[in-house]
Amino acid sequence: MGESIILFYSLLFVVAFLYASVGHGGASSYLALMALFSIAPAVMKPTALLLNLFVSSVSFIQFYRGGFFKWKIFLPFAIASIPLSFFGGTISVDSDIYKKILGGLLLIPVARFFFFKNVDPKNLKPSTTVLSLLIGGVIGFLSGMIGIGGGIILSPVLLLLKWTDQKQTAAISALFIFVNSVAGLAGQFTKGIAFSSDMFGYVAIAFAGGLCGAYLGSFRFPQTALKNVLACVLALAAYKLLFTYA
Repeated sequence: MGESIILFYSLLFVVAFLYASVGHGGASSYLALMALFSIAPAVMKPTALLLNLFVSSVSFIQFYRGGFFKWKIFLPFAIASIPLSFFGGTISVDSDIYKKILGGLLLIPVARFFFFKNVDPKNLKPSTTVLSLLIGGVIGFLSGMIGIGGGIILSPVLLLLKWTDQKQTAAISALFIFVNSVAGLAGQFTKGIAFSSDMFGYVAIAFAGGLCGAYLGSFRFPQTALKNVLACVLALAAYKLLFTYA
């Protein structure tokens, strides 16, 4: 049992470090990690969102200090996502379906890390408010329902649309994750939520990993190798969630 806990904490630190280095909170991987260690789904969602708050906040601060944040692009996404994330947080999903949806969502960052190149700042396009509101609403609903911040979905969308480069994407995604995590938690509070007795340990480990990753990632930390490693880990977790659990 002791070895299992040490392994869980070690992986939690690594996940927080890797995600924060690219401007994410890591909820999708926290959820996958907790599922693989047989933590109850009722505990998983609020725990992942709480960890998101700490990791995404330190990530945002570091990328904001680097001058990469764009309010004009962020606001329409947030305006639509926050209320729908709250609504999504009030919805309970069957355990097996929940794991399948989570496994499918994990494939999004895998595709992003493997196939999406950084956008040349010279080729950036202006954002569209209506499309931003629509995308933000859809991501917000999924975020609240599954218990993630939505950054793993927003990031590849921003890069695909060429509205931001990689550093700007990281900064916007970090704050997007934070506000959606707050809204999702608020929605879950209306239905009643449960936290693990080990929560303080989870927060301390994730915060430490996130702080290290965010600092290094926001100041010219080489990210290619880290992204490939993270993508492989997520692909394995997605496979286990999609095909191992009945």
